[in-house]
Amino acid sequence: MVEIAPYGTWTSPLSAAAVAASGDSAQWLDTVGNDVWWAEARTGEGGRVTVVRSRADGTVEDVLPAPWSARNRVHEYGGRPWLVLDDVLVFTHWADQRVYRRDLTTGETTPLTPEPATRHQIRYSDLRPGRTGEVWLVRERSTGPRRVDIARDLLAVPLDGGPARVLTASHHFLTAPRLSPDGTRAAWIGWNHPAMPWDGTELCIAELDEHGTFGPHRVLAGAADISVCQVEWESADSLLALLDPDGWWNLHRVGLDGDITNLAPAEQEIGGAQWKLGTRWFTPLGDGRFAVIASGKLAILDEATREVTPVTTAADLTAWSINGFAVHGNGIVGVAAGPKRKGAVVKVGLDDGTVTELAAVPESPSPAYLSTPVERTFETQDGERIPAFVHLPANAGFAAPDGELPPLLVYPHGGPTGRDSAVLDYEIAYFTSRGIAVVTVNYGGSTGYGRAYRERLREQWGVVDVADCVTVAEALAAEGTVDGDRLAIRGGSAGGYTSAASLTTTTTYRAGTVMYPILDLTQWTGDGGETHDFESRYLDGLIGPLPDAEQRYRDRSPINNAGTLAGPLLFLQGLEDEICPPEQADRFVAGLAGRDIEHAYLRFEGEQHGFRKAETIVAALEAELSFYGQVFGFETPGVPKLRLSR
Repeated sequence: MVEIAPYGTWTSPLSAAAVAASGDSAQWLDTVGNDVWWAEARTGEGGRVTVVRSRADGTVEDVLPAPWSARNRVHEYGGRPWLVLDDVLVFTHWADQRVYRRDLTTGETTPLTPEPATRHQIRYSDLRPGRTGEVWLVRERSTGPRRVDIARDLLAVPLDGGPARVLTASHHFLTAPRLSPDGTRAAWIGWNHPAMPWDGTELCIAELDEHGTFGPHRVLAGAADISVCQVEWESADSLLALLDPDGWWNLHRVGLDGDITNLAPAEQEIGGAQWKLGTRWFTPLGDGRFAVIASGKLAILDEATREVTPVTTAADLTAWSINGFAVHGNGIVGVAAGPKRKGAVVKVGLDDGTVTELAAVPESPSPAYLSTPVERTFETQDGERIPAFVHLPANAGFAAPDGELPPLLVYPHGGPTGRDSAVLDYEIAYFTSRGIAVVTVNYGGSTGYGRAYRERLREQWGVVDVADCVTVAEALAAEGTVDGDRLAIRGGSAGGYTSAASLTTTTTYRAGTVMYPILDLTQWTGDGGETHDFESRYLDGLIGPLPDAEQRYRDRSPINNAGTLAGPLLFLQGLEDEICPPEQADRFVAGLAGRDIEHAYLRFEGEQHGFRKAETIVAALEAELSFYGQVFGFETPGVPKLRLSR
């Protein structure tokens, strides 16, 4: 029998602990011979990242036991952390950031790089095969006391434990080099401050001598306003690269003479924001065909027809991970999700679209408790489209009283060059199964819609993103889908900034949850010292170059506008976060003391940018639900009551 109860009070089998358990995530997938390998984060093991192998006979095994953890901190977001060469697993270990080799026969594990003088002083990422017996990678070194005192170079690390050798240091930021099929050249991508990799990068090549020494590099493609986000060798004489000279990342052939050909021109994104080193959006299939991830979906690019055709599958897979997909027999393996499927390691047959799961997936709640996201498009007053995904309350055991509308959580993604998709998300389902609606918004600045849409946010951060989220929230309220008096906003990182900016510059929301946010723009720049090197000049594009835009920095900093807060705030912060360090949230919360504004601040030991420990995820979700219950006036059964301060 269906019970009638107010929205927000519904009980759900999807507990916070179940959400945390579902957080185990496969990433950095590739094939080694006939086997499929990937890294997998384990929330129940404190966020440790193991390496998993799925054999051709269907058996699945962990290859990297505790305490080893295959993860790195280059750019603070990390990158490709493992590689298999000659029956040896090479990986970066989280605890000391060194490179190790693990013999796959004996299990013996030994370091390949020196022990740093201090923890995290030297980091490595984007492991790639180099010349025989070598791993090529990116090295990042701390050169001074500030977070921005960083130098990078490309390094060759011998598998026999011999001394590493520097290959080149062409730019401040680099991807690991790819060795040409004939072993005579190397190709990589580089860029410099103040550009971010989606602004402008350069595709570089260098000749190698008989000793493997790099000669001077030359630039084949890319520019200040053209982004190259992936490059692979097609033959000894040509490369394949994703670049966007026409405003959309498309697949191009690049000759060594600099001749560039778009293989399938389309207003469609095959490519994206390179936040992590080693991401992949295309892989060759042979005969002029390529498997590509086009705006998040698996597709086939046919050079002969110059068309990109989505792969039709028996399951609705709408979002493929860019942290690894590969050809496997007559199919494609990768990590994919859909509106009714959580992300999992799958193989899709290219002949018939069959989907085979290669790893066991934890038992999920009944679909009756899971909301199916609905894609919507809203419009600004200027006619700009705003894509969004609406997740309405869903719970087979409950219905709301007649006439009641659900509360709404507006959920802006991070980045702000992120992108939301129509996928099953247990964190969202935690709220929707209790009667709280959620909408994820691909506000101006999001990737997947071309450079022009991405650059709607240029010098407009804190304006366009805020306005787009308000437009979506108020439209849903005006049409009677949600309760306009019970609107809240939640977000982390850049989404945390948008949430805080929204609550300090608009009156649309009653409350908000701000996770590991940016709150003081002036101090978050390179000179301010409160962020890391990778993003230390990001605000040149998002807000404007200093000192000319100094007033804009002050005006758009939530910490300077706390006096106009629209309602209560919940802050959630990891104490080891180097991207959005706790100093900013500490100062903001300290400034709320005695101002009669309800708030709570939870700080989590051992967490970085985003939460990876099961106990942290549980505590954060339960605190957030209790917070909304107190603000919106509904009971939250089975959840500890969060203490709010004034």
